Amino acid sequence: MKKMSFLIVVLCMFSACGAQNTTTDIKKKTSVLVSNDRPKLVVGIVVDQMRYDYLTRFESKFGDGGFNRMINEGFNCKNNHFNYVPTYTGPGHASVYTGTTPKTHGIIGNNWYDKETKESVYCAGDQSVSSVGTEDDAGEMSPRRMQTTSFADENRLFTQMQGKTIGISLKDRGAILPAGHTANAAYWFHGRGEGAWITSSFYMNDLPQWVKDFNASDNAASYLKEWNTLYDISTYTESGVDENTFEGGFKGKEKATFPYDLKALSKDNRGYDLLKATPYGNSLTTDFAMAAIEAENLGQDQITDVLAVSYSATDYVGHNFGVNSKEVQDTYLRLDKDLERLFQYLDTNVGKGEYTVFLTADHGAVDVPSYLASVKVPAGYVDRTDRKERFNSFLNTTYGTEDIVEHISNGQIFLNRDKVQALGLKLSDVQDAIAMEYLSYKNISKVYTATTMSTTSFSIGVENLLQNGFNQKRSGDVILVNDTSFISYNKTGSTHGSGLNYDTHVPLLFFGKGIKHGETFDKTVIPDIAPTISALLGISFPNGATGQPLGFVID
Repeated sequence: MKKMSFLIVVLCMFSACGAQNTTTDIKKKTSVLVSNDRPKLVVGIVVDQMRYDYLTRFESKFGDGGFNRMINEGFNCKNNHFNYVPTYTGPGHASVYTGTTPKTHGIIGNNWYDKETKESVYCAGDQSVSSVGTEDDAGEMSPRRMQTTSFADENRLFTQMQGKTIGISLKDRGAILPAGHTANAAYWFHGRGEGAWITSSFYMNDLPQWVKDFNASDNAASYLKEWNTLYDISTYTESGVDENTFEGGFKGKEKATFPYDLKALSKDNRGYDLLKATPYGNSLTTDFAMAAIEAENLGQDQITDVLAVSYSATDYVGHNFGVNSKEVQDTYLRLDKDLERLFQYLDTNVGKGEYTVFLTADHGAVDVPSYLASVKVPAGYVDRTDRKERFNSFLNTTYGTEDIVEHISNGQIFLNRDKVQALGLKLSDVQDAIAMEYLSYKNISKVYTATTMSTTSFSIGVENLLQNGFNQKRSGDVILVNDTSFISYNKTGSTHGSGLNYDTHVPLLFFGKGIKHGETFDKTVIPDIAPTISALLGISFPNGATGQPLGFVID
């Protein structure tokens, strides 16, 4: 009897311990989602067309609260590059957030030729959804063409959809692609006569009241004012002279020189769209981002939220005025002030040390080739008319028809497969013949075929970059590479798209909770960003990620 009593006591003890362990396990599992080790908010900042050297060129003119705060308190990756071609806005934003390259995520350009539908498609275009916030078709957008998840998607999945994700940019693709497939919202700016932030039915059927209120305010209209330099223009010694022949300017103003009366110029420059090509477009973006943080309660609990902000005005200004312009310098000095304003707002509303920020770019830009040529640096412009005439002559002479080529865009030639077959030709032979023909043209540096990209593995050089940007189902049959600093563009302003350092070398700054203070000249690549943030949050890497977490950044 005593033995039986003893056994009952022992069993009760084990049962109690088991119950206690089960309760503890449940608490541990719940705390995985709510952890003091994770930031309350991750803010991803992409500065459109920001070359790395803008950080160093303008450093002495920056204040202490923007770029320099990130450098002085965070981690600076000084040798950060894109590891693929082409370096455009759509692929750039997708690569930053998915942790991979166009080869995998499928965003091979801003626009590309769809080999199935036989038409050009837009990276964020989606006619199956409708505009929200405007009657215009500017809202017919979604991330459906992006084939992999972003780290924001993985955070949503990890937190059982409790962690919010919101994307914000003047450009639709700058808001949509970073936010990913599961985002609560993505908002972009529709200019012209409206000056409103809009979205699509992919996310919602009606704008939240706070967005309606923001649009109804005079926020956008308040920036249609004079744009003059933030400081005395004589102190802008880090850029070229204000009046030169290398800048585009605005319709309605004879010279591309300060000051600019934006209200007057807006009449001839698509209304509110003019703001996109001024630093006030970035200020407007900052205003809206702060409104989103407040209205959506971002970073107000221990479940991590993600805010993806893309500053697009820098790209518009760069395209118009060029890398070396006073306008670009003023835009970055003003962006520095906007960043300081955003960080101060985060300090107050989320909590200093409770959020994490990274800042990078979607691509760089070449200095205006006509300027480079004027100072004896090899540079220039592609003669598209001559190329087209020579190529058409080659096609007619060799194949008896021009129809064997279906489309040319983004430096890629798409062949008409049916025509190739009808002529009894071998596809790889046609690719090779066209490659050899184009290689003889002026200002062509290299030419590669789709067959080569699919059958040969490259580990270094532009060949490796081309391969990382090559998507078998979406890319063309022949890929063209122009000479260094030779572009297909106007003779004023600048552009991008190559695998050269002026297009690939961009900033990468980390700052805030969980980030070490330091710097490195070790090479990092854009796809490393998403795995690094994923590692910081303790979540799955994006499903197609090929980058590696930068362990030396995480505290």
